Order: sequence, then C-alpha cells, then structure tokens
Amino acid sequence: MSRKLTAEFVGTLLLLATVVGSGIMAENLAGGNAALALLGNTIATGAILVVLILMFGQLSGAHFNPAVTLAFLIRGEIAPLPAAAYMLVQIAGGVTGVWLAHGMFAIDLLQISVHGRTGTGQWLSEAVATFGLVGTILAVLKTRAEAVPFAVGLYIIAAYWFTASTSFANPAVTIARGLTDTFTGIEPTHIPAFIGAQLVGAVIATLLMNWLFSCKSIDR
Repeated sequence: MSRKLTAEFVGTLLLLATVVGSGIMAENLAGGNAALALLGNTIATGAILVVLILMFGQLSGAHFNPAVTLAFLIRGEIAPLPAAAYMLVQIAGGVTGVWLAHGMFAIDLLQISVHGRTGTGQWLSEAVATFGLVGTILAVLKTRAEAVPFAVGLYIIAAYWFTASTSFANPAVTIARGLTDTFTGIEPTHIPAFIGAQLVGAVIATLLMNWLFSCKSIDR
C-alpha cells in the first residue's frame, strides 16, 4: 500500500505540475491569444496523462483523481480505507505539484486564485466532463484495457475544448488549482460546486457503465 500511495502522490504531483506549469508557459508565450494558450495547456495535459498512466497503471491503478477512486469504490474494487487514503494523497500531491510549478517559474509559491469559474454552464460542464472521463476509463477497461492511457489522454484533450469549464473533471485538481493565481486557477469559493458536479458525473457514469457492461456476453 505504501508503494501505491506513493505512486498516487507522485502521479498527481506531476499532473498538476504539468497543468499549471504548461498554463504559465502557454500564457507567457501566447502574446495574449487565449486560444493558443489553451491549446498549449491542452496538449501538455493530455500527453502527461498518457505517460503517467503508463508509468503507474500497473502499480496503483493510476487514479490520480478522487472521482475515479470513488468509481472503483462503488464497484467494490477498492476498500473504503484505502480509497480514503488514495484521495488524501491525491489532494496532497496536487497541491505539491502546484507549488512545484510556481517554483519552476520563480513566482510566489503561496497564492490564492481570483479566477472566477461559476454558473450553471460551468457546473454542467464539470458533470459532463467527469461523466465522460469515468465512462471512458470503465468502458475501455472492459473493451481494450491496454488502450486506457491513450483513451484518457485523448478524452481530456477533447473535453478541454468542448466543455465551458475546460474540463477539470477531478476534485484533487480542482482543490489544487484554487492555490494558483495563474491561467489555470479557480477562485476557492467556486470549488465546492465544481466538486459536487464532478461527483455527480462520476456516480452516474459508474452506474451506467456497470449496467451497460453487466451482460455476460460482453464480459469476456
């Protein structure tokens, strides 16, 4: 378990360092072009997800996301205490990753975001984004497990652009991004609604995929 928790911590750390660091780099280089900055942030995030899942998938399952851990808890594939430990180290890793990104770009380590992200469109986007992410993981595990890293990376690349919220889809990521007043930040008072929407999307996706793939003819 110590190795699994370390993998979850390091993986989530590197994920947030990439999300925030690439956001800072993209904004610095885009010359005010928000679409170009988002594109740079998108490519880096999708790419690191593929790498991290390939690195740690066989060790911890490469959740890096409390919503994903919740899905496996609902399915009975992880016990409650290990699930809680996963979630805690994911949050800790995410916060540490934000600080690491700040350090690499020589900006203040401790920040609070003032980037507002609220409203029904944003909340619906987070429910949809997390539904799609969890659904992708559970469905592809059933149909072609070796393709999960690539499916997740590609889904997040797409979801950055088709959701109004740019697809946080991860409570640990959301909490950590409240601590960066940069391109990828979110005002802390807007975090609870994001997380609530993410958990709703995760639960619906889990129940739907459990039903869709419960047929014995599909379960090879």
